[in-house]
Amino acid sequence: MSKGVPYFRMSDPAGPGGPGGGGQSGDDGTDFDFATQTRVRTKKPSLYRVLLLNDDYTPMEFVVHILERFFNRSREQATRIMLHVHQKGVGLCGVYTYEVAETKVAQVLDLARRHEHPLQCVMEKDD
Repeated sequence: MSKGVPYFRMSDPAGPGGPGGGGQSGDDGTDFDFATQTRVRTKKPSLYRVLLLNDDYTPMEFVVHILERFFNRSREQATRIMLHVHQKGVGLCGVYTYEVAETKVAQVLDLARRHEHPLQCVMEKDD
């Protein structure tokens, strides 16, 4: 090689910077590898509100039972939510990730159908 022209030597093929490893040796014989660091940023999952809709046929006590069983509400909280649903037509049961909200809606609808109640439970994206 001519003088004054920089050159690089490949690392030992068996070493960490071998073929395909991207490692090279500098002029002083030290090995170095080129590394990039990828930063992963996780996004918070979207949240969904689970809502109960009022109807004129489902017994109030059944709605209280639903709120206690599937939404872990105390008797007082469940009664307050049930009365809100009865008076306003809709009431918030809780806010969950998509999969949890979907499961809770399915559980409520399944139990209501098995007891032959027309209770409706829906989920909507929380803003």
